[in-house]
Amino acid sequence: MCISAVQYLRPLRGGAQSHLLRASDGNCYVTKFQNNPQHVRVLANEMLASRLGLFLGLPMPRVEIVEVSDWLIEHTPELRIRLAGHDIPCQRGRQLGSLYAGDSDLTLDYLPQELLKQVRNVSDFARVLVLDKWTCNADGRQAIYSKRSARSRRHEAKFIDQGYCFNAGEWTFPDYPLRGVFANNVVYEGVAGWESFEPALTRAEEISCDDIWRCAGDMPEEWYGADRQGLESLVEKLFERRKMIRRLITIFRENSRKPFPNWEATIHIQAIPRLHSHSFVQ
Repeated sequence: MCISAVQYLRPLRGGAQSHLLRASDGNCYVTKFQNNPQHVRVLANEMLASRLGLFLGLPMPRVEIVEVSDWLIEHTPELRIRLAGHDIPCQRGRQLGSLYAGDSDLTLDYLPQELLKQVRNVSDFARVLVLDKWTCNADGRQAIYSKRSARSRRHEAKFIDQGYCFNAGEWTFPDYPLRGVFANNVVYEGVAGWESFEPALTRAEEISCDDIWRCAGDMPEEWYGADRQGLESLVEKLFERRKMIRRLITIFRENSRKPFPNWEATIHIQAIPRLHSHSFVQ
């Protein structure tokens, strides 16, 4: 589905220099433009990785193709991109829109550690690691936090900014232990074993090539330079890499950062036979 931008709202922070637009369906979208300073492929990455994340059951904004007209750009001086010290108009045509999270008064992009511990769906940080390792997210894991109402005490996390999956514009997979992970280990304290990554892990491991294509099929070709062969190769690699997810998570687990302290403790306790106190730990 392609919807049209009908109103400019405001610029947004971030390397892609996105803008917030209201669309013809009545919703507001964080809109990334083809001529953003990062790479045109970040639009393709955002669409494909977000749809894969939603397939895995992760809390992510819906993504849409947003048509931005010449008229709106010409009549909106703020619709500009800063490149090499110059302001240039945003590009017309089909852009990437991520459904806006909601009221900015109830939405934050940072929480201190004590509030992170209390996030309602903090366990989803382990599950989104499945996506980030699978897709080789070259950025740290990004999230925003919102409350259901002004009276709510706890925030909920929603995962945003998938533009650097597939190694940004490169569409390669140089895996490193700390790529795609969240900056604060506190969100991983509840990880006690492989079950902490479910059901996302099993869904990723059992995904079919057809399912991946359904996430990529209607992607505008201008978002990836009409390189159909490159897109086919990307889909094939994703299908192959689903078998690597556990190994990639294990490499992160064994990193000196030690992100899963309670997983280690659980494994140690379970390894001790309960009935024979004199037995050695295996």
